[in-house]
Amino acid sequence: MPHILNAEQFDTEQLGQLFSQADYFRDNDLDITDRREVMQSHVGRIMLSEFYEPSTRTRFSFEIAATKLGIGVVSTENGSVTSSAVKGETIEDTMRVFNEYGVDAVVLRTKEDGYAVRAASVSKIAVINGGDGKGEHPTQAVLDMYTIQEQLNQLDGLNVVMGGDLAHGRTVRSLSKLLSLYPDNHISFLSTPELQIGEDIKLHLKKNGTSFEETSDMYGVLSQADVVYWTRLQLERHSGKSLTMGQEHFILDAKALDVMPKDAIIMHPLPRIAEIPVSTDQDPRAKYFRQAGNGLYVRMAMLDRIMKKLD
Repeated sequence: MPHILNAEQFDTEQLGQLFSQADYFRDNDLDITDRREVMQSHVGRIMLSEFYEPSTRTRFSFEIAATKLGIGVVSTENGSVTSSAVKGETIEDTMRVFNEYGVDAVVLRTKEDGYAVRAASVSKIAVINGGDGKGEHPTQAVLDMYTIQEQLNQLDGLNVVMGGDLAHGRTVRSLSKLLSLYPDNHISFLSTPELQIGEDIKLHLKKNGTSFEETSDMYGVLSQADVVYWTRLQLERHSGKSLTMGQEHFILDAKALDVMPKDAIIMHPLPRIAEIPVSTDQDPRAKYFRQAGNGLYVRMAMLDRIMKKLD
């Protein structure tokens, strides 16, 4: 099955194809006549949207993407409470039931690492990882790369600063892997020691020859950045004293903006809390809302690719 489970499964050729198709869908979403034509693409297909963890952008963009392609959508927004998971049903048994329902794909958002892979191991339908615990968020990483390409017209030779809660944020993990596909990228992991990126990601970057550094020198790395990728403190994944760690650090305020290059871009997977003040939204380098919008068209491209493989 054409599952989307992790960032490692993509190569540069596949990404380029997805980006071109995302461009096509964006262009054909402007006119209602074109939109109606696109909506005939996959009539009769059905996508399940099974979210065990809260989501705004991933859930809605996938469901809207499916709708714009003519794919029927059946959705649950709080599966950890409203599904039989609360009774102890395993993800494998849930998927075995879905196999019997004549559907084509399921988008999963889970609190635990590795659930998408477990689901795929018994699935006869396409499984799309919409974020699993602290593990991966591959579709977010693809739309992040699309945004970088759109805004900077390159995906190599970049200085990328990733700041915030890197220990618990799945988006930076997947994005780091995709950046390692392109030559001469350098990643600066900016955080407190308690919130630094996992050893497995650093090992992956070393294996792929991608240079990186770990630092707490915010202004130093911001002054050299092409891409500033900011993240929130993942409060839902913390306990004890970690709840206060990092909250007062790494805020993209006017002082931080002053040291950034004029042609850099600011990205964030959202939601934000205090790490990006509302005042930063007015800066032309702030691209996080455009980034969120890009998610719709990239996910349309992904669903289109999956459904064509099933034809």
